[in-house]
Amino acid sequence: MATKPPETPPVASPSVTATIPETTATTVPTSEHQAGAIKPPAEEPVKVPPPKLSKYSYVFPVKGCSTSYQKRLLVLPKTTIWAGRGCAFVSPVDGVVDEVNLQNRWRPSVDAGATREGRFVTVIGEDGVRYLGGHLDTIDEGIRPGVKVKAGQQLGTVGNTGNARDTATNLYFAISWKTGPAYWWVRRGMVNPWNYLDAWREGNATFSPRQETFELRGKVGETPGCTVQCSAKKPTRKPEREEEPPRPQPTPEPTAQPTTFPA
Repeated sequence: MATKPPETPPVASPSVTATIPETTATTVPTSEHQAGAIKPPAEEPVKVPPPKLSKYSYVFPVKGCSTSYQKRLLVLPKTTIWAGRGCAFVSPVDGVVDEVNLQNRWRPSVDAGATREGRFVTVIGEDGVRYLGGHLDTIDEGIRPGVKVKAGQQLGTVGNTGNARDTATNLYFAISWKTGPAYWWVRRGMVNPWNYLDAWREGNATFSPRQETFELRGKVGETPGCTVQCSAKKPTRKPEREEEPPRPQPTPEPTAQPTTFPA
């Protein structure tokens, strides 16, 4: 018996071949090759509306014109909004017209505080705040005390009446609370307005000065005393020439013969 197992012929392993594409220095990858490496275009940012801060809605007080304004306290808590002559001064909020001054009564020789704004209109807003637009060139027909107005409604046009006579045309804009006409210094401005103007111009229409205004009124009182630009100038008069007293006239003496007149 054979003890050696039968020999099995070896089986050859299958050969594997691969074709490698030739590349050259001028080979350019196709768009399909680049698709995974290209960053997709960014989407447009989603505009989020500003938060609603009050139930009142406001607009910038000059409409349809390019404007600029001071953003710091100079003499009074008010601002000067520079704009061209004839630009529309509009009510910043729904409300009622309070005061209307059609006449430019300011005189440089006196510079009375009550007349410095020239032609002006004030509005008591539904928020209880008073808004003043002064140095107006014209006031629209029908604008008178007691008339209801809407935010954005034209009240007059920008000018340079009052003590702005020698300056570029502008709107004197001030925020305060309602008082009688005798307290004109309150009307001229009590609350710095530029933060509110910034918000209204940038689209945050519900940013309201109501809280700041009434907190200040509670602190200083409804009719605080005047502290800035309170006295008018005393008009200067030329000294009058002293006249000599009249000289006594001699008493006429009667004539000896009566005076006769021709017939």
